[in-house]
Amino acid sequence: MPPLKAIFPLNFELFFAKKIIKGSNNSFSKPIIRISIVAIALGIAMMTLSLSIVQGFQAEIEKKVIGFGSHVQITSYESKGLLENKPISKLRTFYSTLKNIEGVRHIQVFANKGAILKTKENNYGVVIKGIDNDYEWTFFEQYITTGKTLVLDSNKKSNDILISEVIANKLKLKIGDEVLSYFVQQPPRYRKFKVSGIYNTGLGEMDERMVIADIRHIQKINNWETEQVGGFEVLIDDMNQIDKMDEIIYENIDYDLTATSIIDARPDIFNWLELQDINVLIIIGLLILVCGIDIISALLILILERTTMIGILKALGAKDSSIRKIFLYNAAYLIVIGLFFGNLIGIGASLLQLKYGFLSLPQAAYFIDKVPIQIDLLNLALLNIGTLAICLLMLIIPSTIVAKITPIKAIRFD
Repeated sequence: MPPLKAIFPLNFELFFAKKIIKGSNNSFSKPIIRISIVAIALGIAMMTLSLSIVQGFQAEIEKKVIGFGSHVQITSYESKGLLENKPISKLRTFYSTLKNIEGVRHIQVFANKGAILKTKENNYGVVIKGIDNDYEWTFFEQYITTGKTLVLDSNKKSNDILISEVIANKLKLKIGDEVLSYFVQQPPRYRKFKVSGIYNTGLGEMDERMVIADIRHIQKINNWETEQVGGFEVLIDDMNQIDKMDEIIYENIDYDLTATSIIDARPDIFNWLELQDINVLIIIGLLILVCGIDIISALLILILERTTMIGILKALGAKDSSIRKIFLYNAAYLIVIGLFFGNLIGIGASLLQLKYGFLSLPQAAYFIDKVPIQIDLLNLALLNIGTLAICLLMLIIPSTIVAKITPIKAIRFD
């Protein structure tokens, strides 16, 4: 008798795998297989959603933290980590050369000053961040709830300020209201400001204390020259290159200055965000384990149902490895079908949330008011490939049960 591969020259294992997949209408494994596909689909959908939500959450919080403090801050070395900085001249050479470094998107000046905002009924401690007309408003423009951002004229000092909803509610302020600001120093000095705009980023810690004003007020209060500022904020093109860019910027500034990345400045927030990666890995690991156990059950049922076929194939000279391939092909088919529908559900739900934002969150607890989504196709592709590979590896051991089936007993099996 010619070998089986001579009878089925194209692909003996794949040929029989297709026959098993089609099966018969009265096959008792049909509902089990369908349940397995549904379970895998739900598992990959949950993994896709978990990955997209965690990445979206991390990106949203990063964006808000960077919006308040930029990617890299350049300050006096002696002032590192302090609220108020020693003055730096804008006339230094590095200020103009940094703008030409590849990867640097924008540079803007700033100066911070502690102050107390006072109305007739209340007072509230804040940090006033002084900015100039080079300030990039892209971040705050997204979160303005009423009013507008500051319009700064290089020839005239502005008395307008931008405050958060938190501060506005505490002091009962609205657009156009005037408020006194007492600066923390000896002797105390004050300025009268007018509320130009109110923002709400949801980042509680920053919303509770940050007020944006014209830097010339801080320069005047501190007795600085017009070219002196508290520091420089550097915005870069790629957050993933922040460590590299931090080093490049540090190498290009004067010896008495230091460059501090936002990751080093806010380790509490970024360490917390890194913990989210561990959480999502645990979730994905557990779901892959569940998918693997589910597909193992389906494989064992298929082998049990096809015991007679296995015996006949062995009697005809089929090797154990070839028969194992038949059932591994079957399992791979079930996993791929499950992955397809799982991705369809997961990505579809992610796109709906991204467009309509129907799932909300308590902003006070999560710093955002709706479930964030970020779809990374590369990560999703790796997730699918990894799930398929791990599930198939998990099937290698249970598929060895084929070797224990003898032709005589299998043919007589009922």
